[in-house]
Amino acid sequence: MLLVQHPINLQAQQRTMRLILKDGSYQSVVKYEIQGDRVHYLSAERYEWEDIPSSFIDWDATKKYEADFSSGKLRTPREETAQEKEDREKEDANSPQIAPGLHLPGSGGVFLFDQYQGRPELAEIVQNGSELNKNSNKSVLRATINPVASSKQSFELKGEHAKTQSHAPRPAIYIDIDEGAQSGTEMADHFRLVRVAVKKDTRIVANLKVTFTGKASEQSISVPANVEKLGTGQWVKLTPAQDLAAGEYAVVEMLDPQEMNLYVWDFGVNPNAPANPNTLQPDKPSAEALPK
Repeated sequence: MLLVQHPINLQAQQRTMRLILKDGSYQSVVKYEIQGDRVHYLSAERYEWEDIPSSFIDWDATKKYEADFSSGKLRTPREETAQEKEDREKEDANSPQIAPGLHLPGSGGVFLFDQYQGRPELAEIVQNGSELNKNSNKSVLRATINPVASSKQSFELKGEHAKTQSHAPRPAIYIDIDEGAQSGTEMADHFRLVRVAVKKDTRIVANLKVTFTGKASEQSISVPANVEKLGTGQWVKLTPAQDLAAGEYAVVEMLDPQEMNLYVWDFGVNPNAPANPNTLQPDKPSAEALPK
């Protein structure tokens, strides 16, 4: 059978091209041949020879695409690998919408859902390194030497205010972190919301009582909050049970019932605070979606 080549740039057919169909979809191909009323093509996705009726193809659109491609108007399309597709699908599944046009990032993190000047936004909360401030070096040394002694330490953050401030009185906190191995900590107890006391240029997250065995009992001002799994992804939603008074707060990770992470996610509640840095805004509608 005589093979007839459609008059489209032959050199470009050595690259990935598109056969654009009349229904608006397309087939990614490496090359193709017209055989009677059918088109025989090498699929760029499956790398197998396949056939499609020639009448299904929008040849004008196909030639226009090829002309734009050859002129450099279109970048070379790169087919994603199976691993890239799997990673993208996982990220898409882990990017739920929490407000119209506003999605949590599939890559995870810790974000505060805020309302600033009437607009919803997600403000990123960066983990803050806390420091243990010992009341007295002597008392700690005595706690180490004397097995019946105990020491008290305060769990502090530098600065009077957190960098991230909520303008709404009851912000939802969305958390997706690499939790690592956990031992006997239920989800409802894994993350706690605490009120932070401001003292001079520091914020006291908690007071700890450390015994000679090394165990620490936490004495902090816990705030009632609901913790729930969000959808099918990895996100956890922490919501205060009631409106929060203006002030400073922190989300504390409990590694187990007796151990808390010294790195916390701190934020404040201040309706008059300036705009937050590192925010995610709702997606802007495309020009096609705008009312005419």
